[in-house]
Amino acid sequence: MNITTQEFLEIQDIKEGVLILKNNNIRGVLMVSSMNFALKSDDEQNAIIYSFQSFLNSLDFSCQIIIQSRKINITPYLDSIKNLEEKQDNELLKAQTGSYREFIKELVQGDSIMTKNFYVVVPYSLVEIFGVGGVTKQFNFLNLFSKDKAKIQQFKDDDFEKSKNQLWQRMEFLAMGLKRCGLDVIPLTTPELIELFWTIHHPNEAEIGYSPKISPELLK
Repeated sequence: MNITTQEFLEIQDIKEGVLILKNNNIRGVLMVSSMNFALKSDDEQNAIIYSFQSFLNSLDFSCQIIIQSRKINITPYLDSIKNLEEKQDNELLKAQTGSYREFIKELVQGDSIMTKNFYVVVPYSLVEIFGVGGVTKQFNFLNLFSKDKAKIQQFKDDDFEKSKNQLWQRMEFLAMGLKRCGLDVIPLTTPELIELFWTIHHPNEAEIGYSPKISPELLK
């Protein structure tokens, strides 16, 4: 019996930038910028550390930091350079553009140039989920790939709106705290969440080509 990828995922739906799990818990994902901490002065480093410490102490809910390392994908960039090359009327500039494109292509192919993306996953649930002995189960982003079968229940519109509003308040609180540390924070939209999970499940394709086109019916 063939089992589809969707059956292994705990994700039931992605709606309005929110991950809806099969147990009706929801998740939001924030993409966070990076900084070169080593280049900061001692005073700046201390200020960042104290700001981050205060941010962590202010949290009254769990969240998870995800670091995604990928070989840099320059296929779209190379295609744009090739288009400029083909439109160039000046033969000298055309040849220089072609040489530049080949140089960049060989440079990236010769060495593994990595890029890192940073995410914060924010949870919210309508009810507390208790494990053995009444201890709350630890939230983990990897649980989204659990093989355990969860009972699928329909999310009522009113419940979804209330939960989404509570989730957004948490996400705004997190974003504000991280911005005080000098970081830029943006919430992922539905297309960006779909692309994120596509890259997780197709790492090789994500490093050498384009992300697939998303069907309009999936963009809720």
